[in-house]
Amino acid sequence: MRGNFQAPGSESQEYTVSALNGAARRLLEGHFQILWVVGEISNFTRATSGHWYFSLKDDNAQVRCAMFKNRNQFLKFTPKHGDKVRLRAKVSLYEGRGEFQLIGEYIEPAGTGDLQLAFLQLKAQLEAEGLFVPEHKKSIPNRVRRIGVVTSAKGAALQDILSVLHSRWAGLEVLIADAPVQGAEAPAKLEIALHKVAEFHKSTPIDLVIIGRGGGSLEDLWAFNNERLARTIAAYEIPVISAVGHETDFTIADWVADARAPTPSAAAAMASPDHSDAPTRIREALSRLLRAYSGNLKTKGTVLNNSRTRLRHPGELIEQKILRIDELELRLNAQQIRRLEQAHSLCSHAGKRLHSHNPVRAIKSLGEQVHKLQTRLEKGQIRLIASLNERQKQTEYVMHSLSPMRTVDRGYAILKNNQGQIVTSVSGFSASNKGSATLKDGHIDFEVNAAKKA
Repeated sequence: MRGNFQAPGSESQEYTVSALNGAARRLLEGHFQILWVVGEISNFTRATSGHWYFSLKDDNAQVRCAMFKNRNQFLKFTPKHGDKVRLRAKVSLYEGRGEFQLIGEYIEPAGTGDLQLAFLQLKAQLEAEGLFVPEHKKSIPNRVRRIGVVTSAKGAALQDILSVLHSRWAGLEVLIADAPVQGAEAPAKLEIALHKVAEFHKSTPIDLVIIGRGGGSLEDLWAFNNERLARTIAAYEIPVISAVGHETDFTIADWVADARAPTPSAAAAMASPDHSDAPTRIREALSRLLRAYSGNLKTKGTVLNNSRTRLRHPGELIEQKILRIDELELRLNAQQIRRLEQAHSLCSHAGKRLHSHNPVRAIKSLGEQVHKLQTRLEKGQIRLIASLNERQKQTEYVMHSLSPMRTVDRGYAILKNNQGQIVTSVSGFSASNKGSATLKDGHIDFEVNAAKKA
């Protein structure tokens, strides 16, 4: 392992935390090459920026991983928690937290690549729909005069087909429909080429069509695993021979076509009468050479890619900043969620308190109290009036019993002088005074002749 370590006892070099983490990152990235790591996905998160963050774990350990959008956008599947995967990655260190991590370059399900998985899923779907049933396939004619070939006009496969056809049956007419056989646009262009051949067939009959290309990796042959192209081939009115790749290569086009040839050369041989075996053996040897050459190119390409990934890219600092931004974004989102939950809890509690202090309930309670007090007041008033009536009767009785009229009723009289004052003594009158006497049944006015005391 490379590194600049000082001998024991020497004066220690002083680092800042940032410098230490940067040195550790460079040491890790300089020591480890691109490697494959197998593990189980845990804590998978997709940031709004499109970057993926997750952990890979096994029974004893785990490691943090990041896979940026410019890598994951080309994948055919999205991993999820619990998936067992193979991750091709470079070893690094996130300087912001001093955290050991892997920067993913490519990821696939453990044991099966994502392209292979997509291939198997589409194959199962179309097979369930009956597109592979032999009864639905058209027979390849024994005698042909005109053949359509759908492939790249610049590819070696076309030259193989033409060479075989010329050597086996030079008088055959060949209609070439040029289309790319690799890349994102290839499936649509191949479908258009098939439609053009079908249009030509309406005026000039074509006996059969060969569609295919030379060998390559699964990625190179992926255009022939397209669902729309497969459905077009299955419903095609002209018999179709699929010749994609080498003997061991199988594509969806091979399954839906009316016949499958292991190579483009074999497709040409299948479509034409044989005049000589020698050219066939030569072409097969050439096909094997091409396969070996393609395999060697693929190996060299892998070595080149590994060498390229070891080079330091100026965008790594940006990647570190992106990691920090995404981390802060995730923390901000989590904090916002907590704040919203707290606010919701406070609102709920305040709502309950507000409901408990609802003025309608207070008014209702006060109304009940008023009703009770009104009832008590009415009963009190009734009792008070009854009591006052009783007191009035008693007072009237007492007053009546003390009234001077009671004495008058027994034969006495009430004397008043001429000023209307009651006179109870003889001294209240003198001779010639006038007065009045109130009797039981009326009044008598009189004039005093004499007033004598007893």
